[in-house]
Amino acid sequence: MATRLGLGLPQNRQYDLGTDVPDVARAAERIGYDSLWVYERALFPEPATQGLYGIEGLPWPDAYRHVADPLVTLTLAAAATERVSLGSSVLVAPLHTPFQLAKALASLDAASGGRVLAGFGTGWSLDEYAASGIRPIKERGRVLDEVIDVCRAVWGPDPVRHTGPLTSIDSALVGPKPARPIPVLLAAGTGRARERLVEHADGWLPTATGVEQVADQWHALQDLAAERGRQQPIRTVLRVNARYRAKREGGDRRPFHGGAEQIAADLLPYAELGLEEILVDVQSTPRDAEELKDVAAEVYEAARAAGL
Repeated sequence: MATRLGLGLPQNRQYDLGTDVPDVARAAERIGYDSLWVYERALFPEPATQGLYGIEGLPWPDAYRHVADPLVTLTLAAAATERVSLGSSVLVAPLHTPFQLAKALASLDAASGGRVLAGFGTGWSLDEYAASGIRPIKERGRVLDEVIDVCRAVWGPDPVRHTGPLTSIDSALVGPKPARPIPVLLAAGTGRARERLVEHADGWLPTATGVEQVADQWHALQDLAAERGRQQPIRTVLRVNARYRAKREGGDRRPFHGGAEQIAADLLPYAELGLEEILVDVQSTPRDAEELKDVAAEVYEAARAAGL
């Protein structure tokens, strides 16, 4: 069975939100992509108060200076397409109030005919939490727990009831309902995050940080699922942040930096781990939407030719 392939939607500065997102979404569906994806960066601190991912001295990518809202981006893509899944990798859930996020995702799923994949993470940016976190960053895991619980309640049958630290619903009708149960996928690698995924989520959103590291995390998740008696398979979608170059790169090339054939070759070892779907985000290097569509087509063709 071929690996499903997804494409990152254009959210960065060089793209026009209103015209380029629907244009690229339609093109990706024609090319054959199975899914379209967004990510979330609420702001870009200037100067930065901490490094990327909280790692001291690691600079934030320039692309993070301008990132369109993920739910607006997905809505534009939903209106322009008919078949592809619509996912987030990831929404920083604790930057959103649980009830409003649950209702927005339900509405998007209803409007798109049941195509939403709700990918959540806890985030790491102190500045984003200072601007819009509903609780301090140290409580982000507990907030994510309640986001998942509220989503399940709001998406389920009426009357909706939920009592938690952040959200209280005594008894209410909440619509629209999603077209089908929305899968919840989590970015989780270790500790409590891994337990949360096994106990409460449908899938896993790893990032391509190295084949051995992803393999170790995947095996640990499977072992924990078996230990906890989980029967439901864990859906997997790997995020790949690629930097396309028209000419092949040589020497000690970084993974996913280079031409389409090189990017495709780098994907193969991850597909061999048994991951079901790979999201390739190539939006950072194209100058505009026309170039992005060309790159997306080239990468898709190269990946399929390589055996994905």
